[in-house]
Amino acid sequence: MTAAAGLYPLGNASTAELRAAGCPPREFPSGMAPQPVPCELRRDLRRAAEEYSQRVGGGVRGGMRLYAKAAVLCATAAVLYLSLLLYVSSWTFAVPILVLLGICLAGIAFNVSHDASHGSFCRSRFGNRLLALTFDLLGASSYCWYRKHNVKHHGYTNIEGEDEDIQVGLVGRLSPYARARKFHRYQHIYLWPLYGLLAFKWHLYDDYRDLMKRGMIGRVRVSRPTGREMVLLVGGKLAFLGVWFALPATQRPIGAVLIAYLVVAFVLGLVLSLVFQLAHCVEETKFSQSISTESPFPLGWEAHQIEATANFACQCRWLTWFVGGLNHQIEHHLFPRVSHVHYPGLAPLVEEACRRHGVRYSVNESLWAALGSHYLFLRRLGREGVLL
Repeated sequence: MTAAAGLYPLGNASTAELRAAGCPPREFPSGMAPQPVPCELRRDLRRAAEEYSQRVGGGVRGGMRLYAKAAVLCATAAVLYLSLLLYVSSWTFAVPILVLLGICLAGIAFNVSHDASHGSFCRSRFGNRLLALTFDLLGASSYCWYRKHNVKHHGYTNIEGEDEDIQVGLVGRLSPYARARKFHRYQHIYLWPLYGLLAFKWHLYDDYRDLMKRGMIGRVRVSRPTGREMVLLVGGKLAFLGVWFALPATQRPIGAVLIAYLVVAFVLGLVLSLVFQLAHCVEETKFSQSISTESPFPLGWEAHQIEATANFACQCRWLTWFVGGLNHQIEHHLFPRVSHVHYPGLAPLVEEACRRHGVRYSVNESLWAALGSHYLFLRRLGREGVLL
C-alpha cells in the first residue's frame, strides 16, 4: 500500500467494508464517501504521498522501528506491573511507579492500539485487528473506538454536534458553537485536572452508553455487535477487569488495588486528553457549526482537516517517539492508514502543498507553546458567547 492510499478517513474502504464495520455509508452525509470529489489540493497531496512512498521504497507500515518501540513499551509496562504486584510494598515507591505505569500505558495506546485501529501498524489485517484489542485491555472497547474515533472524529473533525471528541457535556466548552454557561469563565483553570477523568469515563460509561444501551455513536446509529464481535467485546471487558482488579486483588488488599487503579487511570486519562486537546482545541484551529448533507465540506475534506488540526513540537524527538507521531496531527488526519513513523517525512511535503493552495498549516513550535495556546483557547471560549 502506498501513502496516497491512506489519504481518507477509512482509506479506500469499500461499501462492503463499511457495512462490515457496522457503519453503512448511507447512514453518513456524503462527506464520508470513500472517494471524495477531486480537487487540486487532493491531487497535490496524493502526488506528495506518492513521491514520499517512492523515496522510502513503497512501504508505509511501521516496520522494525515501530515493532521495536512497541516491544520496549510493552516490556516496560509488564515490568512495572509485576513490580507493583509482587515486590513493592511501600506507597513511597508505589506511587511513582504507578505514575510511570500510567504514562507507559498511554504510550502503548498512542503507538500500538491507535496505529493498529487505523490498520497502519503492520501489513497483516489480522495482526492489526489483534493489536487493536490492546484498547480493550486499557478499558476502552476497540469495537466502539473504531466507530467513534476512526469514523466520527476523523470524518467530521471539530464539527459541533458530529465530532464527539469536542463534546464534554456541561462541564466545559470546547467549541465556539457549544452553549456557553457562566461557570465556563473558569474552565481554563478547572478543566485541566478533569482531563484525568477520561479513562474513568471510558471504563464506566462511554461504551455502555454508545453501544450496549442505544446502539448509537453520537447521532449516528450503528449495528450492535453480534457473534465474534460480541465475544471479543465481552471478553475484552472481562480481561480488563481481570488485569486491573482481579489479579492484583490476589496479592494486595482491595483498598490498595482501588487506589492504584485511581492513580494509573488518572495519569492515563490526563496524558491521552492533553495530546488530543493540543492538536484540535487551540487558538489556531478552525471549528464548524454544522454540516450540510449536500456540501459538508465546501472547501474540500482535506482543507477542512488541515485547518481543524494543528501540529505541535514537531522537532522534539522524544515527544514524537512517545506520542506515536500524534504531534504531527495534520499528517495523521490526512493519512490515517499510514504509520506514524512516516509523518515527519511527509510533513514538509504537506506543508508545501498547503502553501501552494493557500490553506493554513498550523504548527505550535514547542510543547509549551501548544499548552499556552490551549490555555488561551479555554479562557477565550469560557468568556465568549456563540460565534455566528
